[in-house]
Amino acid sequence: MLTALLVGMVVFEALIVVVANAIPPGQLFSAGGKGPPSAYRAFSGSSGDVSIASYAGLLGAGLTHPFWIAMQLTVIGSLAAAAVAADVESGTVELVMVRPVSRTRLLVERTAVLVLAALALNLAATLTVAVGVVLSPDIHRAVALGGVFAAGVMGLGFALCLIGPAMAVSAAGRRRAQVVGATIAIGAVGFAVNFIALAWSPAAPLRFLSPFHYYAPGDALAEGGVLWPGLGILMERECWASCRPGCCSSAGTSRREHSCLRDQ
Repeated sequence: MLTALLVGMVVFEALIVVVANAIPPGQLFSAGGKGPPSAYRAFSGSSGDVSIASYAGLLGAGLTHPFWIAMQLTVIGSLAAAAVAADVESGTVELVMVRPVSRTRLLVERTAVLVLAALALNLAATLTVAVGVVLSPDIHRAVALGGVFAAGVMGLGFALCLIGPAMAVSAAGRRRAQVVGATIAIGAVGFAVNFIALAWSPAAPLRFLSPFHYYAPGDALAEGGVLWPGLGILMERECWASCRPGCCSSAGTSRREHSCLRDQ
C-alpha cells in the first residue's frame, strides 16, 4: 500500500509542476481578465496572502489538494488503526502483550512506523516538487528551493498533527473503523472549516480551529522559509493529543484485555 501511495504522490506532484510550467498561473486563473475568486485562497495552501494565480500558490495547491490530503489520511488512518485497535478488535491483543515488552515500548515502536511512513510520503512530494523547480527556470525564479523544503517540513508537521489524535483513538477504541473515521473527520472537517473561513468573512475566526490554517505551504514557498509559529502550533496539537492522560490505555477493552496492557 505504501509503495502505491508513494508512486501516486510522485506522479501527482509531477503533474502539478508540469501544469505550472506549461501554463503560467496568471493566465490559468485569469479568464475574462479577472483574477481568481477569493474562495480560491483555500486551495493555494495559504493563510490568505498568496494567490493561487502565482507559482507559489499553484505549487502550494498541489500540497493541499484533496488528492494529497486523501493519501495522507490513508496512511495515517490505516497504520494508526493497525497499531492497537486492530489487535483489540481481532482479539489478538493478549497474544501481542504476552511478550516481555512494555505497553509504552509497543506504542512507541508502532508510532515510529507511522511517523516514518508519513515522512516518506512527504519526502516523496517534496523531492518531486524540488526537481520540478530546478528543471524549470521560470518557476525557479519565483520559488526558491529553500521554500520547497520548508513546505515539506510544514507537511510533516501537518501529518504529525493528525497522527497524535489518530493514535489516541486507536489506543482508546476497540475498532479500526473508529480510528479511520476519526482521522478522515479531522482532515475533511478541518479543510471544510478553513475553506469556509477564507471564503466567507463572517466565519473568518473559525480558521484558527483548523490545522489547515497553520499548515500553509503556499506561504512557505513564497517566503522561502519554515513558518515556525504555525509549525509550533501543529506540533503542540500533536503532543496534546498523544500525551493526554489515558490515551495510552485501551479504555474500551475488557478487564482481562486491560490487564494485558499493563507495563510488564
